[in-house]
Amino acid sequence: MSNVVSLGLPRRPGLADRQALLIDNFARNRRATDDVFWLKENAEILNILATSGALLNEGALAPYDLVYAGLEERLKFFPQYYRFLLSICLDLEDLSVGSSKGTALCHWASQMGLADSELSDLQRAEALRLLNRRGITCEDTALKDRLHRFINRSETFVLPNKKAAYELTHIVFYLSDYGVINPQLDEAAIASLEYVGLLAYLDQDVDLLAEVCVALRFAGGTVSAIWEDWIAREMNGFVLQASNTGRHDAYHEYLVTSWWAMFAEQRSFPGVASENGLHVTRHATRKGPLRAMSEYMFHLGPARNGDWEAMRQKMTDAVGAEGVDILTGAEKSCQRFGAFFEGFARID
Repeated sequence: MSNVVSLGLPRRPGLADRQALLIDNFARNRRATDDVFWLKENAEILNILATSGALLNEGALAPYDLVYAGLEERLKFFPQYYRFLLSICLDLEDLSVGSSKGTALCHWASQMGLADSELSDLQRAEALRLLNRRGITCEDTALKDRLHRFINRSETFVLPNKKAAYELTHIVFYLSDYGVINPQLDEAAIASLEYVGLLAYLDQDVDLLAEVCVALRFAGGTVSAIWEDWIAREMNGFVLQASNTGRHDAYHEYLVTSWWAMFAEQRSFPGVASENGLHVTRHATRKGPLRAMSEYMFHLGPARNGDWEAMRQKMTDAVGAEGVDILTGAEKSCQRFGAFFEGFARID
């Protein structure tokens, strides 16, 4: 006689089911496939699934069948979007959709010299990484030297600068081939990542901090438990709503934190998406003290002091009760906090 009693509770979809619903929404419901933001969003979710080794249900990627079939025509007509299109193609193949099309498209992009159209070193690095995935080796020692020189300049990353911060994390992604190889980072580059992590934590920027934690893992660095515990808690604030538009929502924070969670062995892709649309909102728990810290230091003028021990009490008074908890957590989260604050103070 069985002792198991069925309570008639609804089955909560597992990870693979939740991922399949997300894929279907990004592929079909949020934007039209001729919208460049469709390319951006779908390149992002496929990249996250492919680089984390996601195991998907059979048929989960069927919404991309027509897209994959038409990639040659789309790439040749829209070569300006080649990085998105190649990324989608290669990730679909690595996730077991199709096989040899990516090699042919990479050879075509190489013959057309599309990577030579890039002015940005970051975008050129992404392009060369894509081509290399299908065996087209484009070694550019000068480019690699410039990338390392940028990420080794740690003083860049003690100041709030979102553009530089995201360039740093993405350079590490490309140099490491998303965790496949050792990116051979100098200690100065590890310091840069930790400084950006401190800025992100002080700003309570879950998107950027999740990227930093993934980049540190790819680089073989030590990831702060304080940072990761906070990201895990913040993931409870995502709400998935049915909608036919994804404009101005928190989809990127949702995807990146779930990507981090898969490496950190945390529960990823919280919530269950509707079959009829997806709009992601996030309820942040607190506002970070970073802005108050910066304003206080600016108004101190010549009285600024880069010695954290001397400034701790004054800064604690400046950020208010809620900011104190975050500031204290930041100090405890990273051994380089004193060096970070010295640069953040901007003493002439």
